This record gives sequence, structure tokens and C-alpha cells, in this order.
Amino acid sequence: MAFDYKKEYKEFYLPKNKPELVTVPPMNFIAVRGKGDPNEEDGAYKQSIGLLYGIAYTIKMSKKGSHQMKGYFDYVVPPLEGLWWQEGIKGVDYAHKENFMWISMIRLPEFVTKDEFDWAVSEATEKKKTDFSKVEFFTYEEGLCVQCMHIGLYDDEPATIEAMDAFAEAKGYLPDMVSGRYHHEIYLSDVRKCKPENLKTVIRHPLKIR
Repeated sequence: MAFDYKKEYKEFYLPKNKPELVTVPPMNFIAVRGKGDPNEEDGAYKQSIGLLYGIAYTIKMSKKGSHQMKGYFDYVVPPLEGLWWQEGIKGVDYAHKENFMWISMIRLPEFVTKDEFDWAVSEATEKKKTDFSKVEFFTYEEGLCVQCMHIGLYDDEPATIEAMDAFAEAKGYLPDMVSGRYHHEIYLSDVRKCKPENLKTVIRHPLKIR
């Protein structure tokens, strides 16, 4: 049975649809940084997703090749995630998506070191004849956060975020989205197959003591 991060770490991937506190440890990711509207056809964001999955599946399928990674275990590729911010404002302005800065990312299994990541980039570049130079090995330590399962359209997220902020304040915390701590989304639904009103997205915000 392949190891499934969503099932083994439900506290990070399957929260309830009401706000809750969570402390998130450091995790390693495959990541691509960029800016611009994520809905732009053939834009930088959509291209980044192709790059991420190209590396993710090179690592997953390495078991079938001559390069054997130490400590490898079979696993389900974790869901796509994204860190989002806009320069010069607090929170997120959904009316101006062209100003988004983002880090698109997929969690790496613990056995993937920086050296193994570098091998995967080289292997994917050679076999897929694609430039993967924008992909990086990224460590993110989130710490104390408030999170909630958002069900529905991405543009309807402000209502969920408002509930998260109220919950956090009642617990004695405030949002702490400064440099290096961002609005975080984890995408549990396939937008190609799921009705927009049924999309499941984990929303997570970093906190500080009020």
C-alpha cells in the first residue's frame, strides 16, 4: 500500500470546515516561484504546475530505474500547494490577481535529499527535453497557524478567511503574514473534474500572539 500523506497526516491535509489551530513542522518541497494571474491561459502559474509534476513523478518512478534512492518508499504524490501574497498590502486582493506573487509547490517525501532532488532535475531535463531550471528544493517552516477547509469557489475564500481571523483573535492571536510567512492553500480537488462549488481547499494563515 502506497504511503498517502493526506491520510497519514490528516491534521495538515484534512481539517474540518471550521477554523482550528495547528502547528506545522518544517517540510521540504519541490517549488517554483512566480508572479501574475493564476488563471491566465498558458501563463507562468500553469506552466509551473507542469514543471512540478514533471519532477514529482521522476522521483516517484525512480524505483523502476537504475538510480535507487536510499530509504525510498512507495507513496502517493502529495497535493499541489501554493503560497500567495501581494506586495504592499495586507491579506489578499482578489480583484487584482495580476499582482499575485506565488510559490507553487508539492511536498517531498523525507528520503529526498537536495542531492536526490538535483538528480531528478537532471534526469527529467534529459528525458523530457524540458527546462526545469526554475524548480527549486524549498524548505518551509510554518509554525503556529490557523487553518480551515474551504469548500467552494476560490473567489469565495474571503468569508472563510474572515471566520479564521475571528477564531484566531478569540484565541488571543493575530495573523502574521510578513516576509517568509504567507497565505497558504492546499488543493485537494482536481479542478478539471470537480464542480466549482464542490472544490476543497485547505486555507492556512500564520499567527502571532496578540
